[in-house]
Amino acid sequence: MTQYVYRFGGGVSDGGKGDKNLLGGKGANLAEMASIGLPVPPGFTISTEFCEVYYDEGRAFPQALRDEVATGIAHIEGVTGKKFGDAGDPLLVSVRSGARASMPGMMDTVLNLGLNDETVKGLAATSGDDRFAWDSYRRFIQMYADVVLELDHGSFEEALEIAKEDKGYYLDTELTAEDLQALVAEYKALVEAQWNKPFPQDVHDQLWGAVGAVFGSWQSERAKVYRRLNDIPAAWGTAVNVQAMVFGNMGDTSATGVAFTRDPAKGDRAYYGEFLINAQGEDVVAGIRTPQYLTKAARETANAKPASMEEAMPVVFGELAKVFDLLETHYRDMQDIEFTVQQGKLWMLQTRSGKRTAKAALKIAVDMAEEGLITREEAVARVDPQALDQLLHPTLDPNAVRDVLTKGLPASPGAASGMAVFDSDTAEKRAAAGESVILIRVETSPEDIHGMHAAKGILTARGGMTSHAAVVARGMGRPCVSGAGTISIDAKAGVMRVGTGSAGREIREGDTITIDGTTGEVMAGAVPTVQPELSGDFGTLMVWADGVRRLRVRANAETPLDARVAREFGAEGIGLCRTEHMFFDAARITAVRQMILAEDEKGRRIALEKLLPEQRADFIQLFEVMAGLPVTIRLLDPPLHEFLPHEESEFAEVAAAAGVDVDILKRRAAELHEFNPMLGHRGCRLGVTYPEIYEMQARAIFEAAVEVADKSGDAPIPEVMIPLVATRRELELMKVVVDKAAQAVFADKGRTIEYLVGTMIELPRAALMAGEIAEIGEFFSFGTNDLTQTTLGVSRDDAARFLTTYVERGIYAKDPFVSLDVEGVGQLIEIAAERGRAARPGIKLGICGEHGGDPASIAFCESIGLDYVSASPYRVPIARLAAAQAALRVQTHN
Repeated sequence: MTQYVYRFGGGVSDGGKGDKNLLGGKGANLAEMASIGLPVPPGFTISTEFCEVYYDEGRAFPQALRDEVATGIAHIEGVTGKKFGDAGDPLLVSVRSGARASMPGMMDTVLNLGLNDETVKGLAATSGDDRFAWDSYRRFIQMYADVVLELDHGSFEEALEIAKEDKGYYLDTELTAEDLQALVAEYKALVEAQWNKPFPQDVHDQLWGAVGAVFGSWQSERAKVYRRLNDIPAAWGTAVNVQAMVFGNMGDTSATGVAFTRDPAKGDRAYYGEFLINAQGEDVVAGIRTPQYLTKAARETANAKPASMEEAMPVVFGELAKVFDLLETHYRDMQDIEFTVQQGKLWMLQTRSGKRTAKAALKIAVDMAEEGLITREEAVARVDPQALDQLLHPTLDPNAVRDVLTKGLPASPGAASGMAVFDSDTAEKRAAAGESVILIRVETSPEDIHGMHAAKGILTARGGMTSHAAVVARGMGRPCVSGAGTISIDAKAGVMRVGTGSAGREIREGDTITIDGTTGEVMAGAVPTVQPELSGDFGTLMVWADGVRRLRVRANAETPLDARVAREFGAEGIGLCRTEHMFFDAARITAVRQMILAEDEKGRRIALEKLLPEQRADFIQLFEVMAGLPVTIRLLDPPLHEFLPHEESEFAEVAAAAGVDVDILKRRAAELHEFNPMLGHRGCRLGVTYPEIYEMQARAIFEAAVEVADKSGDAPIPEVMIPLVATRRELELMKVVVDKAAQAVFADKGRTIEYLVGTMIELPRAALMAGEIAEIGEFFSFGTNDLTQTTLGVSRDDAARFLTTYVERGIYAKDPFVSLDVEGVGQLIEIAAERGRAARPGIKLGICGEHGGDPASIAFCESIGLDYVSASPYRVPIARLAAAQAALRVQTHN
């Protein structure tokens, strides 16, 4: 028969060293603290395995579990010498949650369980303190009514405040035993009025009600949201811990507190925390009373008057300090600890690895490695790669005042202030004049690229975490808030409205706003920012990470600025240069449009000759930054209609600039219009139809590479990538064009350089036919953005409308545009890699989609032996650290 209950304390530890999967984090650590001799109140854990049973059984408790719990209660009674429900000397217990992963504040707790109208008298007699007993009873009723009976919590708070006001009290601690007894009667009346039943007096009914409420809180909305944000599977479930109560509210020799063994904000090696004399645990975190500092040094730094624990309880503080050091050494990590002092005796209620900022995580990991507490490899494994986002972008000054207008999705991290502008041309003009701007759009398109690049930050009313605005902003390192649905934008009038009626606010063009792409907040006015520091602990950890990773890390970059940022962040080349971004530049868009509007090849070549020097200059700048490193350049990919105007008001201006009649321009735009452009005349299909386009680009690449090699003596390694290939023949035709251009340039310049021709695998057919394609292609770069779209049949730009629901309902574990769909898309990549290697041993393999900066996707790339990942410049450090962690996991498993 399955065992669900595991005892701890009093010399017993059924859970041994503590299995977090079985006992949850809290239960495992309680069992482990008990096993190493720390003062832990006795108790038992109902395992996480029962959580699923609880829901399968319709939230019922089978008799087998009731029998096990009775054994657990008997264990606590045996250790404490008290009896559960005994009117003379009652045992009181706490009932707390304990998920496998820490979820602070997300689930429910009940304290002082076991009190009723009779046992409260026994507690008063045995403690010798009537006030303590009635205070514990009123706390229990208030908490039980809220957590278990789900009654209006505010009505109980209101009754407490009125009771204090009537007596002229300021603090809860001023209430006398008689005051509290009267308040208990009022609380019971509130329960009966709202619940239509008297407050439960049977302690066993109380216990099972609390156990059910704690298991039930696993499916509360706040718990679901927290799990989604932190990638915690719903299937893990929670455990429930039932533990003998110890009391911090038994007078001035009692206290309760929360502490960290190191500073969780900065990482400094100093005890950090708060405590309260004559209080219970929830008082510290609920803000009912102002907590006091643990240490004298912290009190003096804050210029606070109330005595620290070190000063008020020096003996107990000395014991606590020894426990801190023991726990940190035992767990080899910074610990978050809850403790209670009952009449001078210290009790440990919880320990867990403490939540910390990215800055603190780096410092703690590096310090612990240098202290010899952990290895360098363990330090590398300790830091969450995604947390580095906090360090790689400017962040808002945490002490600054914020006037928050609204909140959207935190699409690209970092913070920026600037004047509001509503179109990309204005953004570019104002930025060129030296002004900081925030580009505000309903949604962005490829035509906004120049405005996005000019802006300090981007705000959109529509779009999700993987919308055009989000993806491009992350690639540029621009803060972005997307999907701010409460705003309405009138771009022509140059105004953004937030809210309606008298509470509404208006932001007009030129007004200053601030966006925080880390939180999604949009604020009026300028909020000061803090620049990132990338030396010190960050630099040390990155060196250690580079020492263990196998995967190379490149960057997706098109501009010299992006390339330099990428190099500063440790990129080992460019994995994706999207040449269409260069075509949208205002200085050359006219020539691009002339090429599109040309009636024949001759006309197109005339326009392309104008573009050649511009493209060559682009590549020279990139190659100078990346001299000696591989640079993968994707030839023109988007359909041509994206370069033409769409709005009626634009046609006349564009026609005049291009020197053609408006009607001709409109006719050509109509001819190029596509119903499904993502699957239309784009990628290599453009090259097959108009090979002169790819010929010009290849010529620009090789002329630039030779020039940089001549100047620097360090030749770049161009990797010419043909996009959207589905067949061997497509790549064969395009390789002939590229090779012919290369040989012409080499003959003209009198020297050759190393180069490769390959393809982007972004269609399922290409993945399946990879063996044939590899006979021509010298490298594969998996374009996981489009490969995900074409495999799932889902548009990335439209998916935000329903993907959240799909993730919530378990259809996909994560958004497949954020983290690779390993089962489906990943299988195609694995097939392509295997068949490609079979046809061309040593073929170079990498990915260049947004997934190249996602740690889970990087782990998959490591597992199948890809050669590199390519990420946006600001995600290069994240990719470096994730690649190192993936390599360490492979080593561990082998």
